[in-house]
Amino acid sequence: MTSSTPRRTVLAAAVAVAAGAVVTASGGPAAAAGAASRPKQGQQLVDNQAWTSYAQWRSGSANGVRAEGGPRPGIVIAHPAGTTVYTDPHTGTTTTWEYASWTSPEHRCAVPATEAVAHWNAHTPAGTWIQIELLGTYGDGTPTPAYVMGRWTAGDGESDIRRTSVDGQGDGRSSISTDTFAIDAPAGGARLASYRLRVTLHRPPGSRLTPTVWRLGAMASDIPDRFTVDASTPTYAGELEVPSYSQEIHKGQYPQYDNGGEAWCSPTSSQMIIEHWGRKPDPADLAWVDPSYADPQVCQAARQTYDHQYKGCGNWPFNAAYAATYRDLSAVVTRLRSLNDVETLVRAGIPAITSQSFLASELTGAGYGTSGHLMTVTGFTEDGDVIAHDPASPDDAAVRRVYRRREFENIWLRTKRHNASGNVASGTGGICYLYWPAHPSPRQRKALAAVGIR
Repeated sequence: MTSSTPRRTVLAAAVAVAAGAVVTASGGPAAAAGAASRPKQGQQLVDNQAWTSYAQWRSGSANGVRAEGGPRPGIVIAHPAGTTVYTDPHTGTTTTWEYASWTSPEHRCAVPATEAVAHWNAHTPAGTWIQIELLGTYGDGTPTPAYVMGRWTAGDGESDIRRTSVDGQGDGRSSISTDTFAIDAPAGGARLASYRLRVTLHRPPGSRLTPTVWRLGAMASDIPDRFTVDASTPTYAGELEVPSYSQEIHKGQYPQYDNGGEAWCSPTSSQMIIEHWGRKPDPADLAWVDPSYADPQVCQAARQTYDHQYKGCGNWPFNAAYAATYRDLSAVVTRLRSLNDVETLVRAGIPAITSQSFLASELTGAGYGTSGHLMTVTGFTEDGDVIAHDPASPDDAAVRRVYRRREFENIWLRTKRHNASGNVASGTGGICYLYWPAHPSPRQRKALAAVGIR
């Protein structure tokens, strides 16, 4: 069984060639083949950076945008910096747009990175959209191309573009695979040393509409090649109350969105956590869904996270951006170090959505294998085992599972694995979505800071 569309196939193959190994399609960023290694004690592997405050928005380079204060500071179009023509590759429609842009100050990575994933939290009224770019610098001081990390809008009406990743970007040293910047041959020593992020806000000419961007950031990382990780010691037992939704009950529904529910693990997981925080779609948002379908909000989540280039609902930043369209929610994509980080978050009331791939024999009780799957961690038993809401369950009642801690931690944190054919494939290296209130409690703020999120 495959619970989500295999992704980053081209990147995985390229890394395999560079490293002299055979790699097959997998559910996460490719890891270079080679001898397994483990981080040194205390070694930093992940660097998170985000711009969210009024002072931070004022610190960037504005080209037609204005920083706004208030309870949730952000940037909006103050006046157009110019016009641009965009031909939507998914509709063939050519349209002229007004635009304004904001470019962050340069951020020097605390971790010279082999990979980076951007994220954004924004409001895009119908007929508006944003483009996010990463402008990097290698360790030798030479620049990367201006990489498009996403073209995004919350809607998909007649006046909207189709949200999309952009294929075919690369310079021979690095490339973009769906939503991930990656060094093509990490063993050669190249690294992303620093970057700026640029967000461009678009609207129809003469309109007073404007997108609002509240958060813009990226996670940069250098996770070593590893088939196994050291086991963490349990520190917490407890469970959060989270709705249970199965993707499997949606099989055959709306196949235009990633072949229907069987591949909806990411939006189904996102919807569970959105509703954990008390947010739901308005009835009007669900009016398009066949009234005979159960859990129509899962159909809505699939539609609103669909990446028309990737042809799937598993684009990591698109899921985070979807979550942040709900009232006063913040969302990021990051990597965590171990299940102890997840314990810290769950203790503060924050569930985590984890990405992993595994054989059926590697996760006792799952009953399936997958080249890429998202599920939510909602708690821990007294023995330290993982309580997960696994959307790849036959119905809603079966979604809550208990998985063995050691097995779960290893399949989530490793970067290399053997697939069913015995070939080396890649793992996600601890990828995680985190959603939380835009105004977190002191306890939640402390827990987020402990895992590198501010």
